[in-house]
Amino acid sequence: MQLNGKKALITGASRGIGRAIADRFIAEGAEVWGLGTKEPADLSDRITKAGGKLHWVTADLGDLSSVDSTIDACVKESGGFDILVNNAGITKDNLAFRMSLEDFQKVIDVNLTAAFLVARTVGRDMIRRKSGSIINMASIVGVHGNGGQANYAASKGGLIAVTKTLAREVASRNVRVNAIAPGFIASDMSDAIPEAAKQAMLETIPLKRSGQPEDIAGAALFLASDGSSYITGQVLAVDGGMFI
Repeated sequence: MQLNGKKALITGASRGIGRAIADRFIAEGAEVWGLGTKEPADLSDRITKAGGKLHWVTADLGDLSSVDSTIDACVKESGGFDILVNNAGITKDNLAFRMSLEDFQKVIDVNLTAAFLVARTVGRDMIRRKSGSIINMASIVGVHGNGGQANYAASKGGLIAVTKTLAREVASRNVRVNAIAPGFIASDMSDAIPEAAKQAMLETIPLKRSGQPEDIAGAALFLASDGSSYITGQVLAVDGGMFI
């Protein structure tokens, strides 16, 4: 039980990577506040299975005017978080020369600006208590770029820069800030990729398979636990060796 007695806030926790992280954290003893734009259809079952250690908050992080108040309420309800996982994110892909300013800005708002606001509010309390781990969900796209994803790459690259900057600012208060950069992970998003394109991408991965949400959850558990107590400001690529 690596997270026994810990409290965690996980954004984008309704499905995919966020859900896998929430489930893994609860299994390791944490009490989790999950945040998402929609309440999962099986929420009551999830809460029962978690033994009451899952709390749900329905909120739209794309509405930047309400982010501070929403997260502040979560901090007060929980009594303060030991762990924050900034996982919420969206895509609006298109070639750069066809991408609308609205689509560019919306991705930046949700993936970068909202993540910064959430980290700022939760981080203030961590600083006060002189303890905490913040984990930002970046992407290998934020490191290497990807055609058709100028907005997404910018948001994830920016999140990596924010991660490193925050890590420098709060380290003296025993608060750690790291990022995970997933590669090709099986998800609703990847299911929409044509099979031929999917196979071509898999050929670039030395492990010759896509990752699973549980692979990211394992990395998040490590960065949330005391096993990584001397690690901060790092970007952990979980990509099957795609960019060795």
